[in-house]
Amino acid sequence: MASAGRVPEDSRSPYKGSMRRMVRDGYGHYLYQNTFFRYEGEWKDGKKHGHGKLLFKDGSYYEGEFVNGEIIGKGQRYWASSGNTYSGQFVLGELQGQGIMRYKDGGKYEGEFSHGVREGYGSLIDKNGQVYQGSFHENKKHGVGQMIFNNGDKYEGDWILDQRQGHGVLHSADGSTYEGQWRNGVFNGQGLMIHCSGTIYDGLWINGYPATQASKIVILGPKVIKVVQGSPITMRVQLQTDEGEIVENESGRVLKVWAGVRYVQLPAFSNFAFFKVTGDAEVKPIQTPFGFECINYPLTGRPETEASKFECPDDAPSCPKEDLEPESLLKSLLYRTRADSDDLDEPHLTSSPGNQIFSSPHYQQVDHGCAEFRNVSLAPPPPEYHPIMFLGSLPNKKEDHRCSEKMVKSKKKLPQRRNKSPTYQKEHCVNHPPSPSDTFMAYPGEYVIMVQEITTPPFLGKTLPTAFAHLKVLPRKKQPHSRDSSRSPTPPFE
Repeated sequence: MASAGRVPEDSRSPYKGSMRRMVRDGYGHYLYQNTFFRYEGEWKDGKKHGHGKLLFKDGSYYEGEFVNGEIIGKGQRYWASSGNTYSGQFVLGELQGQGIMRYKDGGKYEGEFSHGVREGYGSLIDKNGQVYQGSFHENKKHGVGQMIFNNGDKYEGDWILDQRQGHGVLHSADGSTYEGQWRNGVFNGQGLMIHCSGTIYDGLWINGYPATQASKIVILGPKVIKVVQGSPITMRVQLQTDEGEIVENESGRVLKVWAGVRYVQLPAFSNFAFFKVTGDAEVKPIQTPFGFECINYPLTGRPETEASKFECPDDAPSCPKEDLEPESLLKSLLYRTRADSDDLDEPHLTSSPGNQIFSSPHYQQVDHGCAEFRNVSLAPPPPEYHPIMFLGSLPNKKEDHRCSEKMVKSKKKLPQRRNKSPTYQKEHCVNHPPSPSDTFMAYPGEYVIMVQEITTPPFLGKTLPTAFAHLKVLPRKKQPHSRDSSRSPTPPFE
């Protein structure tokens, strides 16, 4: 009985052998109790080992190397929810080491990963085509790096959590350059900008703008400038803030000086003015802050070797007194006529390599907030400008409108009382011919000097408003008559 009830030893050995053969080894498929996962690939000692593919029910998957049941080594991961794909190194199922992440929106990152996020050095191309190369921390640009924006700008410098912060250099696509401090992605702190127009600002910046920003052009001197006929004038100019502070940190803006003559329309005879303009010349009245209009009037001036040097006016103690370079940082300023310009024959300036140094006395560059126009004179009237002078009342139809030099000399003084200015008989002169000496200078009268910014392109997108100065030209003193002198006296104006 006992022998019959024993289980033969050979009957147990086949059972033990079958258990050993049930250990997963080699290539096979495995379906987990949680049907969300499924594996197909290589096995060793009952564990996923070698090359395999772990599939998820939502369409995501991992395909690559397994070590003792863990995702370790090189592989590829796809996320169905985001559409992103990663290929690179894995450690315990996480992105770790070098890898490439391709984003569904078209972006791409190639570089270092740690615990599933961008960490270390890498290169990122975002969906807009912008390229960043540098350091990352917790998936964000952090540390030192450079970025090329899709508008052509290039930044090199410090980053903090995806923001440009610290010290950096920006090379703009238009040719402008900024080097200095950044905060929250904009200029903040000390910085130097060399604008593509040639304007330079070296100083403090606040939220992307200069702390002392020029808002106006100021012509120094009295409210009404009085000069003798034929005398040159010197215009001293400052760039100031709204509070009247000179902008010493700024240089390079291009200023033009030009003039106008008072345009007087008589109520009853609207076709008469200080000058009668004939020919094809178009009269465009310009409104001035002095309560009258003017029309364009030419200037003359002699360029000098020292004209480009700057001297601060004596009445401006806030101007820098140190020696300044006679030539600006950008020496390549030339004329460029702007199409559809509102001004007559107005040249504009542009900077380009190889151009000559600009030296016209009517165009100056601002140096540390100041500029000076030297030896500027009013030119003789253009051929199409015919002076009209009025002595007394206008002539009537029966009177002869012709006027000759003989008629002017025929004026006789009336009896005078003491302390009374001399009076003249009423004579009429229309289109009076100027004397030979007057043909080389402007007539006495009221003029306007204007200083206009023509920086191209405008610095920070803003052009300063034009500055005006009221100019009165006084007649020269009459020279003693001599037999050898053929010059006639300057005709009086009223």
